[in-house]
Amino acid sequence: MRHNKSFNHLGRQTGHRSAMLSNMATSLILHKRISTTVAKAKALKVYVEPLITKSKVDSTHSRRVVFSYLQNKESVTELFRDVALKVANRPGGYTRILKTGNRIGDNAEMCIIELVDYNQNYTQENKSEAKTASKRRRGTKKKSSEDAAPTITAAKTVEAVKTAPVVNDTVTNEASEPEAEVLNDDKKDE
Repeated sequence: MRHNKSFNHLGRQTGHRSAMLSNMATSLILHKRISTTVAKAKALKVYVEPLITKSKVDSTHSRRVVFSYLQNKESVTELFRDVALKVANRPGGYTRILKTGNRIGDNAEMCIIELVDYNQNYTQENKSEAKTASKRRRGTKKKSSEDAAPTITAAKTVEAVKTAPVVNDTVTNEASEPEAEVLNDDKKDE
């Protein structure tokens, strides 16, 4: 029985699963993006993100701990030299899973898992969005008795505005000279 077994065993025994995740993590670190199934990508995300966090502190102990998981000198060197510098300010979430559809043979859900800081398309868009888009909210105003009052007087002022001449978006009682001529011409027609 598998009571309280919270992680995905991926249909493999422990040795096979750990070797597969180690190889996938090595490929992800060296190539920055790999194509795999969604289930394997989710398992890989849980496997590789603590290793990337461990690589932020470049010490002999952390290198040995990461090497015990990866078993590949080149990938450990790449992780501590290049990847750790790129993710130094990121508090987590070093990988991204992009679903690509289903595989033709067995209809398995396929995806691409990649290191977030190495995809130039997403990083450029996020920088431009961060500069221009900021969420702002309007404060809600409580209606006072003055704001809720415009009833009958509003209809009277609308009629007054329609009859009064308008100059520069302001209501005036006196007409300017060209408007006075237009008004006189209208009176002549009547």
